[in-house]
Amino acid sequence: MSGHGFHVHGPHDHELEHAAHSNDDFASRIAVMTAIMATVGALIGYEGGATQNAAAMYKNSAAIKKTEAANQWSYYQSKSSKQNLAELAINLPGVDVEKYKSEVERYKKEKEEIKKGAEVMEHEVLKLEESSEASLHQHHRWAQSMTAVQIAISLAAIALLTKKKWLQYGSYAVATAGLGIAALAWLHI
Repeated sequence: MSGHGFHVHGPHDHELEHAAHSNDDFASRIAVMTAIMATVGALIGYEGGATQNAAAMYKNSAAIKKTEAANQWSYYQSKSSKQNLAELAINLPGVDVEKYKSEVERYKKEKEEIKKGAEVMEHEVLKLEESSEASLHQHHRWAQSMTAVQIAISLAAIALLTKKKWLQYGSYAVATAGLGIAALAWLHI
């Protein structure tokens, strides 16, 4: 409907409106089921969007953590270079050997801590990537469920227009399949 009072119906809107105001049990049942399916579809669509967002957030967090781990490995490499220089300095004539030996030991200890931190971050990256994949899989289930519900609504509209009982039952069957897929998504299967 536009702001100028001009109202355009979709191809089946007029028939649905007419059916809603008649005493036709067939049409009334389909109208109620269509409204229920649309409501369920909205809830499924919400869940699908939420899981898609969660997957993206996990993936983003994994990328950030991966960068942090790479930075730690660079820091580790820097300490290794400093340790190597200190080890070389020990063999130079006229230097304080004890000073460079203590530096070598200090760099070894610092490297151990840096390495542990980098490995922890890499483990966190793997966990975040697994969480992202799990959320994305769940999102696909919600999307499959939503597709089934949309097909069920379309079949219900066609059943209403053609007055075919088998289409009505087909619509219910597809909606039930969509709810089954939604249950799989809910259960993270």
